[in-house]
Amino acid sequence: MVISRTVPPDIEIAQSANLLHINKIAEQLGLDPDTDLEHYGKYMAKINLEVLDRLKGRPDAKYVDVTAITPTPLGEGKSTTLVGLGQAMKHIGRRAVITIRQPSQGPTFGIKGGAAGGGYSQIVPMENFNLHLTGDIHAITAAHNLIAAMIDNHLYHGNALNLDMHNIVWRRVVDLNDRALRNVIVGLGEKADGIPRQTGFDITVASEIMAILALTTSLEDLRARIGRMVIGYDKDKKPVTVEDLKAAGAATVLLRDAIKPTLMQTLENTPAMVHCGPFANIAHGNSSVLADMIAVKCADYVITESGFGADIGAEKFFDIKCRASGLRPNAAVLVVTVRALKAHTGKYKVVPGKPLDPGLISENVADVEAGAVNMVRHLENMRKFGVNPVVAINSFATDTDSEIQVIKEIALAAGATGVSVARHWAEGGEGATELAEMVVDACDRPNDFRFLYPVDWPIKKKIETIAAEIYRADGVDYTPEADKQIESFEKNGFGGLPICMAKTHLSFTAEPSVKGAPTGFRLPVREVRASVGAGFIYPLCGEMRTMPGLPKSPAAENVDIDDEGQVVGLF
Repeated sequence: MVISRTVPPDIEIAQSANLLHINKIAEQLGLDPDTDLEHYGKYMAKINLEVLDRLKGRPDAKYVDVTAITPTPLGEGKSTTLVGLGQAMKHIGRRAVITIRQPSQGPTFGIKGGAAGGGYSQIVPMENFNLHLTGDIHAITAAHNLIAAMIDNHLYHGNALNLDMHNIVWRRVVDLNDRALRNVIVGLGEKADGIPRQTGFDITVASEIMAILALTTSLEDLRARIGRMVIGYDKDKKPVTVEDLKAAGAATVLLRDAIKPTLMQTLENTPAMVHCGPFANIAHGNSSVLADMIAVKCADYVITESGFGADIGAEKFFDIKCRASGLRPNAAVLVVTVRALKAHTGKYKVVPGKPLDPGLISENVADVEAGAVNMVRHLENMRKFGVNPVVAINSFATDTDSEIQVIKEIALAAGATGVSVARHWAEGGEGATELAEMVVDACDRPNDFRFLYPVDWPIKKKIETIAAEIYRADGVDYTPEADKQIESFEKNGFGGLPICMAKTHLSFTAEPSVKGAPTGFRLPVREVRASVGAGFIYPLCGEMRTMPGLPKSPAAENVDIDDEGQVVGLF
């Protein structure tokens, strides 16, 4: 690929890419296009799960997680770095597979825009990647809402399960940011229209079914997990499940194809497996276990990504996803940007859609040094899991040599095995070859991966361990409601599950405005929920929304079709 000095918009780069037929991508992985793939046109295909049996004798690839420091609302280029690193592996003679989440239409049409990477490090076709893909999220929406419909139908026809209408926890979902649906009343109208009750909508990627699909290891396991999901409690405060409702089989049938990862490619024809997109604040924020299980049998390196900063996505990657998959990471990449480190001084406010403060884009070594405390804390946390961290400085044109040098010095002193200035956005894989070499070196070093806590600890002890060890909180404050919920979960046998903290991604604390590496604070837990099918308990810390809203000028305003039928304005 010829790299332009002036980088065009992402969609223009993507639409001018030289894509290989998906069969050629499959052949790179040792997959048989005729038996292992279900084709969705020329450039996408589902991978049949039967390949797991056929490939089980192959050795496992090295396994790498790409994570980040606490981001600004703009994000720091984690997905772009993931793609650039995957492309760079080919430049240094290594075979890599990228595993990545499917984006929700919520952020795509909201603030963030597309999630296929950026510049010359993208998944393609990027329009398909960002818009519907192979329909997995819609299948989850259908399965989730089928269960919701069956709940209200069950109430209408006599409520044989004795469900407490005031303790039904199963809501409805839609894959859009629609704040008007957060709280609704259903069943209004005539008697035949149902029984009126208050409920609401979450965004589909916050559905427990999405979390299950990302953690399941087989169709049989999927069916069992869906059956275990708790839809509410009866009037004796006993849990009522989807199996009790007799809805588990039908819901699983709707997911029969969605369980299969989708094979795509990057701009440089590196294979990419796209599967699942659980909400990173509420759920575990990682792509699927199944994609990783297939990928580790198909290459030298599998490079995946966990959502938001390392205190959110990477902690859940280690403590939840790795428990479910049985896979063990060899290294982690911590993405940083100069502007984000400056923002962690607390002196600057970053608002999507508004120009950056001039202080974030002009040289200020002192601010970089002061804000680097956030990076240091994340590096310390990576070491607590026994993995070798590499720092990738996602390069911007406004970065200066002096600022880069101070980041390198601080990161190496804090335990990074290497620090690289990565220019993959402007230069593609060639701009991340140094990073790739450092990742290979980190994977070859001794590794002592370990979980942060054993699952058989009491729920509060696990919550408080994460709060103290990862966030550095002085303690946890529970509302009376949260105390009752924890007591109920342990009484009902849900206590032996890992913890999936639902917390702002913009701070180590529960308050988004608190930057840097704060200490001397306590973590508020206002509510605790159980995703029994997914297999985790999730405490809600501070104000957390399971249905985001659109900004004043949503990204959807810029998306359109041109005279040739091409998508325009998609980031």
